[in-house]
Amino acid sequence: MMRELTPNAWLVLLCGLVLLLAGVARAEDRPNIVFIIADDLGYTDLGCYGSDFYRTPNLDRFAGQAMRLTEGYANCANCAPTRAALMSGMYAPRTGVYTVGNAERGRARGRMLIPTTNNDTLDPGVVTLAEVLNAAGYTTAHLGKWHLGEPGTSAGPLAQGFDLNVGGNHGGSPRSYFSPYRNPALEDGPVGEYLTDRLTREAVAFMSQQAQSDQPFFLYLSFYTVHTPIQPEPTRVDSIQQRQPGERHRHVKYAAMVEAMDHYTGRVLDALDDLGLADNTIVIFTSDNGGHGSFTDQHPLRGSKGMFYEGGIRVPLIVRWPGVTKPGSECDEPVLLFDFYPTLTAAAGGELPADQPVDGVDLGPVLRDPGATLGRDAIYFHFPAYLQGYAGGEGSEAQRPPWRATPCSVVRSGGWKLILYYETDRVELFNLADDPSEQNDLKGTNPAKAMEMLTKLKLWLQQTQAPIPTERNPEFVP
Repeated sequence: MMRELTPNAWLVLLCGLVLLLAGVARAEDRPNIVFIIADDLGYTDLGCYGSDFYRTPNLDRFAGQAMRLTEGYANCANCAPTRAALMSGMYAPRTGVYTVGNAERGRARGRMLIPTTNNDTLDPGVVTLAEVLNAAGYTTAHLGKWHLGEPGTSAGPLAQGFDLNVGGNHGGSPRSYFSPYRNPALEDGPVGEYLTDRLTREAVAFMSQQAQSDQPFFLYLSFYTVHTPIQPEPTRVDSIQQRQPGERHRHVKYAAMVEAMDHYTGRVLDALDDLGLADNTIVIFTSDNGGHGSFTDQHPLRGSKGMFYEGGIRVPLIVRWPGVTKPGSECDEPVLLFDFYPTLTAAAGGELPADQPVDGVDLGPVLRDPGATLGRDAIYFHFPAYLQGYAGGEGSEAQRPPWRATPCSVVRSGGWKLILYYETDRVELFNLADDPSEQNDLKGTNPAKAMEMLTKLKLWLQQTQAPIPTERNPEFVP
């Protein structure tokens, strides 16, 4: 026979029920997160960022529903370091992921210094964004490019906080955009199936499943496109060939890659609407670095993928957060992709790791008010490695630079940017507010500002214990 509860017991039970219901309500209120990252998409490759040839109606429409950030930065000028920063919330000196593959890229006789040894995987001990969100009750899915460790190991997506991995391996580019894919983390589809289409269908299937669940979800849709090989869907090429070339953009097959990416991104956005999820889902669209210089042009920005001029590191960045971002708004505050680590953690009601540095900052203030600032003094880049000029693509060997990047560090503070090159301790100083194309080196006319920026940079290098290449390469031929 059940005992009769005392008044105090009833009170405790009632309080517990209220807390339980409040917890359920909070879980339901937490937004889903869809983070879409393209690979090697240039800053001006979208219509809403100024392309005069590529057509991107879906992302242009999305930008009208969202906030467009005009000074969004990848954390590096190439793939893996940006992805390591995004997943860890930390600058490169803390992860040791500085470049793709070996830091000794290019001809040995042209390298003046011995570069820092590069980590080509994200340390399994790092608490990733996916792990933080998973601990906060989110179902997590990784679809597409991982580039931070082999699947099935402690550095693969499933060991780094993702409940599902489709296509994520240690490779930086697909062997083919058409099935058979020869991807150990992706089952082949019918012969000729297109990779970007396949990843989109997997994303829609995941969201459809999650729409029936009480749990919020984090979908990291990491398209391989528009990375080489340039293999567009043939049906898109013919109509583009009939189009008048732009002044800056005119590569037909690359245009077809960009436009396919836009089409499939539009299908993801449409699925959110169809599933009734759009009003409670944060959607972020961006790229992991600047566009490939053999196929596209970042004008008016200088440089391209692999370079630490603006064209190599500034990327399109669009954020739609219902109830937070204002449709059609723009923000010119400099932000880095790893800022989404604390931003999304806060949105999810999660907790940042207690014993791991978080270098990113919560973007909430500027997402709510595009005129606000983050109160951050500067942003930084560190690249103690070499990256050779483009191989393949367009242009003769003589037209390509021998190096896209030599060992360097970068600081941007306000409208000012300084690059320090370690081979000769040379610096370049630019006022981006007046000179976004970085054509006028002002270190000679403004030595005080150059010294101020250099001091700021060196202090940060000390604080992060960044390794500085100093040893001469015995194989170097001046």
